Amino acid sequence: MELYRLGISELKELLDKKEVSPKEVLDSLFKRIDAVEDKVKAFVTVTRDKAYEMAAKNTDGVLSGIPLAIKDNICTKGIRTTCSSKILENFIPPYESTVTSRLLEAGYVLVGKTNLDEFAMGSSTENSGFFPTRNPWDLERIPGGSSGGSAAAVAADECIGALGSDTGGSIRQPASLCGVVGLKPTYGRVSRYGLVAFASSLDQIGTITKSVKDAALLMNVISGHDPLDSTSAPVAAPDFTEVLSKDIKGIKIGVPKEYFIEGMDKEVESAVKDAIKTLESLGAIPVEVSLPHTGYAIATYYILATSEASSNLARYDGVKYGFRAEGKDLIDMYMQTRAKGFGSEVKRRIMLGTYALSAGYYEAYYKKAQQVRTLIKKDFEEAFKQVDIIATPTAPEAAFRFGEKTDDPLKMYLSDIFTISVNLAGVPGISVPCGFTSNNLPVGLQLIGKHFDEATILNVAHAYEQSTEWHRRKPEL
Repeated sequence: MELYRLGISELKELLDKKEVSPKEVLDSLFKRIDAVEDKVKAFVTVTRDKAYEMAAKNTDGVLSGIPLAIKDNICTKGIRTTCSSKILENFIPPYESTVTSRLLEAGYVLVGKTNLDEFAMGSSTENSGFFPTRNPWDLERIPGGSSGGSAAAVAADECIGALGSDTGGSIRQPASLCGVVGLKPTYGRVSRYGLVAFASSLDQIGTITKSVKDAALLMNVISGHDPLDSTSAPVAAPDFTEVLSKDIKGIKIGVPKEYFIEGMDKEVESAVKDAIKTLESLGAIPVEVSLPHTGYAIATYYILATSEASSNLARYDGVKYGFRAEGKDLIDMYMQTRAKGFGSEVKRRIMLGTYALSAGYYEAYYKKAQQVRTLIKKDFEEAFKQVDIIATPTAPEAAFRFGEKTDDPLKMYLSDIFTISVNLAGVPGISVPCGFTSNNLPVGLQLIGKHFDEATILNVAHAYEQSTEWHRRKPEL
């Protein structure tokens, strides 16, 4: 077994026993990157020299010597952080994000910054300002987005694990499409300090890993209150690895009727229903629940997210940092910078958000969307009075081909129909592999938990994972 194929927990055991060295791990990993990266294109920046420098320190942290990839919208001090945008192509942060600071304390090794849809706006990583990332299971298909680079890198064994960010499904959906594990924690569980903002009330940093246990290990490192983030919750985090061996007998699993809809891929539906039956065989109790405002989630999300994006991206004006275009005067310089620096999807969302926030429309759109968001949150609260967790498909279909939806933004936005409500409600969600389509494309099962109850969804996900073999399958690159 090549070292690059191992997960965090497996590799940690070998490193702790001194059976392998951090350098040997990196040698194996970079050999793999050299072999497949030209096909997958998961990385914006590969930090080879920095990785060997970090590995040589050989600390005694919980992640000592473990090579991880970081989505390129999470700031890394002294290392280019681009958000896959021309406007930040040469931006080098003068500070470290809180999550990467905690990873550094734990002894991790950074192998590179991964590609994404520009400013995390997209569901396919086709909107990167540099190049698209390809799905390791089928190089003609998208890896999902916006954390497509992180998901593809983990699936292709180009890193041992990765961090991503999730605004409307951007960790879970690519994890599903690439056949890996993606966890979006409760909003406020993990600090957002150093995450380049897209939609501040929705963004959340999370993990993309080869197993549920690896997700729990990373969560132990990155979770916890951070005074540098005003939205960070002062809630103590448990040891997430300790819950993984608990019996799931008697756990009530809600199955929302609104998530099994007409138009969903039949193979996806079948795989998810089989996964729910597997959980039932392990002692869990399926219960039909209703989330009646689910149908309004896409519209609500795209009003709120674009409004916040319009506000957040106003800072990119060519004055303070980032790309600057020449102009005949100050106003022209602003306009040229933003016209040339932003891609079409980012411009589309800025315009939508600016319109929704404009005088005369704020009450009709933004305020109304906030009210509907409250109803969606209450749907989950009511459902969780009856059940412990909720099980749904992660995405309505497997990975689609490049260009299939780029001409129809609304069709593309529907890719996140099953994940968006989780962000609007601020609850945690995890995607785990639960099957494959007839053309060998991965399918994901989404498990949704109560606020700050990542422990239960990790426990159920781990129980499911241990009783199946889906997570062990690897793409042939």
